[in-house]
Amino acid sequence: MDISVVIPLLNEHESLNELYDWIAKVMQSNRFSYEVIFIDDGSIDTSWTIISELSATHPEVKGIRFLRNYGKSQALHAGFSKALGDVIITMDADLQDNPEEIPELYSMIIKDNYDLVSGWKKKRYDSIISKNLPSKLFNWAARKTSGVKLHDFNCGLKSYKNAVVKNIDVNGEMHRYIPLLAKNAGFANIGEKVVQHQARKYGETKFGMDRFIHGFLDLITIWFLSHFAKRPMHLFGALGILMFAIGFVFSVYLGVDKIFLNPNGRLITQRPQFYIALCTMIIGTQFFVAGFLGELILRSKPNRNRYTIKNELNLN
Repeated sequence: MDISVVIPLLNEHESLNELYDWIAKVMQSNRFSYEVIFIDDGSIDTSWTIISELSATHPEVKGIRFLRNYGKSQALHAGFSKALGDVIITMDADLQDNPEEIPELYSMIIKDNYDLVSGWKKKRYDSIISKNLPSKLFNWAARKTSGVKLHDFNCGLKSYKNAVVKNIDVNGEMHRYIPLLAKNAGFANIGEKVVQHQARKYGETKFGMDRFIHGFLDLITIWFLSHFAKRPMHLFGALGILMFAIGFVFSVYLGVDKIFLNPNGRLITQRPQFYIALCTMIIGTQFFVAGFLGELILRSKPNRNRYTIKNELNLN
């Protein structure tokens, strides 16, 4: 199979038929073999009914329905696990991503041998204050922190080699950082393509300003995980040793000063250096214990399901 199109969605019943017809037209005109996997992330409208109707008449349409809303990352994870295509295309269900971009995204993977190609919505039709400016700040911070030189980390329109989606673990709200997850997994040939962005045709966006706050917090998390996920003691142990050493040096200074230099001076407990020494040694010990516990947790954590699937359509 040439292409798997993975589409996470939440309450997008108005756009689904139009989106599928558009995708099918592009696929058929380019003679691709394909499947379209809709992941219904706990919709409360008629989205699943429409997906069921499409799958009944079009065998290439497949569906996954979550028991409740788990988030876009979990939806992508479920879609990736079922995708069979040589190239996986992800896109949003709100018609803001243009299916006409699919052939070139496919070609960049197959002919140019990219592991991943991320869309760049260079010209956007979103609110400047609530989405465009925060998005530019977010992408700047992501570039500086991750070292991945992309203009638009959060663009839903991306293409991947099958091996990439099978070897990355998209969880929490890490869908924003799939390029970084791919890089950390060893898939470093990451490209970018300017894609057409379209104004939302139906409904309202499901994301608010809080997504940028969550995005920055996730950026800190993924930076830590990319550097220390398999070796937490390297960070916490180093901080612990540094803090403990600072406290120890102050303690030695206080002892030497009291015994040899100024035995008739103030009591040690009346000097601020005593409390600096005490606090830094305690904090250093806590950092060291945190690193040790992190190592224990890393070696004993079980694998857990992060979502519950209610229904599946046309999936083996």
